[in-house]
Amino acid sequence: MSDDLRFPTSLGMSTTSSITLLGEDLATDLMGSVSLTELVYRMVTLRTPTPGQVRMLDACLLALADHGFTPTAIAARLTFLSAPDSVQGAMAAGLLGGGSRFLGVTEDAGQFLHGVIEGLDDLPTDTAGWDDVAREVVRAARAERRTIPGLGHPVHKELDPRTPALVRIATEEQVYGAHLALFEAIGRVHPELIGRRLVLNGAGVVGAALADLGLPMQLLRGFALLARAAGLLGQLAEELRMPVGMDTYLAVEHNAVFVPPAEALARQEEAGGSTG
Repeated sequence: MSDDLRFPTSLGMSTTSSITLLGEDLATDLMGSVSLTELVYRMVTLRTPTPGQVRMLDACLLALADHGFTPTAIAARLTFLSAPDSVQGAMAAGLLGGGSRFLGVTEDAGQFLHGVIEGLDDLPTDTAGWDDVAREVVRAARAERRTIPGLGHPVHKELDPRTPALVRIATEEQVYGAHLALFEAIGRVHPELIGRRLVLNGAGVVGAALADLGLPMQLLRGFALLARAAGLLGQLAEELRMPVGMDTYLAVEHNAVFVPPAEALARQEEAGGSTG
């Protein structure tokens, strides 16, 4: 091997008798002293978080861990039914379903808010100032016929219970920053501009909170997936205790109805679809 070949890393290294992570001894310095949440923050940012930042990140991960029989959970359970010898396959199937409709709003909201904030010459210093910025944001989105990520929820029509809890924790731990301030302002002003009230989606609030923690914008969805991995493990454990995968599969199988291709194409055209 060439002496000039180098692969630099600040993360894990191993020898025959030791494992180091972030330059610290894994067994003696980190295990039993550092939580997984703190370790993830340190690995991603290469900075040591404050206790408040750890608590906030932990709350964000908890907020996204599990929401019941979502498509990601169903995909994991059905894959586990098909390949019970492949826990990794079932976990992967669930994680691969984390996209624009499920879990993706965390990253989308964080990046949207960050883009607005980066475009400001100066950050507002009070609620009225943030409301003014938010009005411009909502007006611009309406003019471009774009939705604002994280505004609205398919189930929680009156209040997403995660939202006030996350804002409270961020305030208590003094990690409430510009992203949360802007998102809350959008929540306050949008009804006067669009004529109806939409809730602040908890997953969107998580995106704002993660951005305020200084985490990389390109990796926000990764934190959502990290949280959901824990939830999927719980779903698979429940599938072992109280299986529903077979019933789910049979319900679809026994209720499948054949539609002639010509009729299927007609339905597609009525819906404005494309044949490719």
